[in-house]
Amino acid sequence: MPLSLWLSLVAVCAMGAMSPGPSLALVLRHTLGGGRLPGVTAALFHTLGVGFYALLTVWGLGALIARQPVLFQTITWLGAAYLAWLGIKALRAGRGGTWQRAEVHPTTRTQAAREGMLVALGNPKLILFFIALLSQFVSPDMSIAAKALIVATAMVIDGGWYLLVAMVLSHSSVLPWLQARAHWINRLTGLVLLGLALRVVLGPLG
Repeated sequence: MPLSLWLSLVAVCAMGAMSPGPSLALVLRHTLGGGRLPGVTAALFHTLGVGFYALLTVWGLGALIARQPVLFQTITWLGAAYLAWLGIKALRAGRGGTWQRAEVHPTTRTQAAREGMLVALGNPKLILFFIALLSQFVSPDMSIAAKALIVATAMVIDGGWYLLVAMVLSHSSVLPWLQARAHWINRLTGLVLLGLALRVVLGPLG
């Protein structure tokens, strides 16, 4: 995989991981309710769920591209529409959102592991988001090593972001700072997602 293409993959995966949603709320809740270890546990098991979906998506898209180009194009356009919807939703989130909805409840590492996996596997938007992203990076003749690199990149970025969230939020002074700037985080995420949607419409990355 060319370096420029991989860097594009890194950018879109980072935006996907950092976009406020149920996954972020989960890590916030377990970190604030149980401390660093439950937060880290939730992050790691969420990453396993993400890796499972990434693996299915990468291996399935190759056959889809080769056999059903019209269907592939339809999915690509639906993915672009979904990215745009996420961007608009983030722009309209304002000062509220995930950062201020996190509630503190007692939690354990076992609960964090279970819920981290279930939030990833039980979120239908996650698989659609992967299709919208990875459809721009997968080709029918792509090697197994390149596919493995895509899966590993998605997992490392997702896991790295949520681990960072859990570690940083272990310090109680950080959350108020994030809450005060939530509207700027939402706006930046929204603009990037709208840009990605436009890039999908214009054609495959390369």
